[in-house]
This record gives sequence, structure tokens and C-alpha cells, in this order.
Amino acid sequence: MAGKRAIGRDVHFYHFAEPEMALGGMILSPSVTEMNFLSMLAILIVASGPYRVTSRNTGEDLAPTDNCLQPGHYDIRPYSRRDAISMTDEPCIIRILSRTITGRDDAFRNQVRERDGKCVITGLVNTQAYRDRWTGFEAAHIFPLSSEDYFVQSGFIRWITNRRDEHDTGINSAQNGLLMQNSIHALFDDFGFAVNPDDGYKITCFDGDPFGIDGKILDPVCRDPSDDRSARNELLRWHFRQAVLANMRGAGEPSFETDFPPGTDMMGEILSGPDAAKRMEAELFSRLNGVTLDWMPMPQMPTGKV
Repeated sequence: MAGKRAIGRDVHFYHFAEPEMALGGMILSPSVTEMNFLSMLAILIVASGPYRVTSRNTGEDLAPTDNCLQPGHYDIRPYSRRDAISMTDEPCIIRILSRTITGRDDAFRNQVRERDGKCVITGLVNTQAYRDRWTGFEAAHIFPLSSEDYFVQSGFIRWITNRRDEHDTGINSAQNGLLMQNSIHALFDDFGFAVNPDDGYKITCFDGDPFGIDGKILDPVCRDPSDDRSARNELLRWHFRQAVLANMRGAGEPSFETDFPPGTDMMGEILSGPDAAKRMEAELFSRLNGVTLDWMPMPQMPTGKV
């Protein structure tokens, strides 16, 4: 539901001229430093000139240090009265679990398994890999299958260096993949955490840390520069940026239900939930990626439900 990401926030930031109306905030994780917070704000804030971020608790300006960020309220203030500050309108994509049913990504799954052999987030090794048993491990897409058109149109295709041919978009390249435990995969797809390649590949949790991964480092096995299958920094950087937008701007982006036991009216739950039309489109493209859908009419969206 929309707004769930704002529940439990202990860091809030404001335009200095509207001290009662938060621009956004975050659930603070122990690994987040003052430098990290300032770099996240740089993603969110559009300013016509330099600005400072002041803690209401201490009255002091934050500096780009490795000091841990403290919970509290922070005011963003331009150095010059002539400069303006606003929030970015950069879009945050609808993201769901990145799975397909077509077999188009079999090579992707197999190459990611062969390269990593473990959950690259927790470090848990698949000791059954020699038997080709991968229960509990999944190949996760960094950039989701459901946004393949956006992947191509926005030029992300240029970061994939091992495409099979000119018709291959590269979204199913191992360079766009990471092996994860299934529960970790679900959290990654919901932007619950992200990896910052510009901060030593540190993992930052944005929505609590149920698996104890905050502050860990992405396993080197998936980012060996000598391996043509290694995950691309540019895609990790994009995912980190999206996680900041999803979790810290305003009340946050909607978080979607993914647990649909047998007998659940999945269609009904999606249509009654947030951003129903966009989510339905994302579900279709993700689950039937690579299948021609010309014959399949889009479901009629009920009035008032989208």
C-alpha cells in the first residue's frame, strides 16, 4: 500500500521555509553515515545552487564524514536566498519479482548460478551446487524484466558487453544478474535494500534489516573485472538510485503484495491495490516476457480502482 515505506521513519528532512512539511525521510540503518545521507539527498534534491543540511537536534550542519547519521529532523537550506530547492520528479519504476515462465532466461539463470555459486548478499554457499540442486537460490535481475522497453529506450543496453547479437537487448545477460536466496531476492526487487558500487559495494537497507545484511559488502565473486559475465556497476548504481527514490521521497512508493497462496484472487487483489494498471502491465511483461501478447486483451480496469 502507498505510504507503508514511511511507517517507522526516524529520519525526516524538510525545506527550511516549510519546517512542518517533510519532503521525505528514511528508516535509519546503522551503516548510513553523514556522507551517505548527503549523497542520497543529492539524488532527491534539485537545487539551483549549493545548500546545507542542518540538524535540528544540534543546530550543526552535516559534513561528508564517516560519522554515523543520527535519527532526527534535518533542514535543507540554500546558502543564497536567490537559490531554489525542490524535489526531483525523476520517475521510480514499478517493480515486481523478476521471474518469467517462458524459458527465455534459462541461459541467464544458468550463467548466474555458475558464476556465483552462493548468495552474493549473505554469502551463503549452495553446497548442493555439484548436484545441480538450487532450492532456495534464485537468479535475480538487477534491472527488471518487466521494464525491458525502458531498459532499451533509456540506453542501458550499452552497458551490456556480451549480447549474443544485435537483436538481444541484454536484459537476460548475467551482467544484469545476481544469485540470491529467494527471500533476499524478494527484498531486493522491492527496493528494500541496494548495493552502492560508489561506496565500496556496501549494502544499505532502507526498510529494516530482517536478514542482518546492512553494512555487508557485495561478494566479489559476482564482480570480478576479468570475468565477462560480471555484474555491471552502472546497473547496480541505477538500482541504488531507484531504492533512494522509492523509499525516501515523500511518503515513498507503493509496496506490493506478492504472497498469493493457492485459491487467492490474485487478479482481484492487484486491481484493488495501488497503481493497479501499471502493476498489471508489469506482471504480464514479467511473467510472459518474450511471448507475443497481441492475442491477449488487457483486463478491463474497474472505475475508481486505478
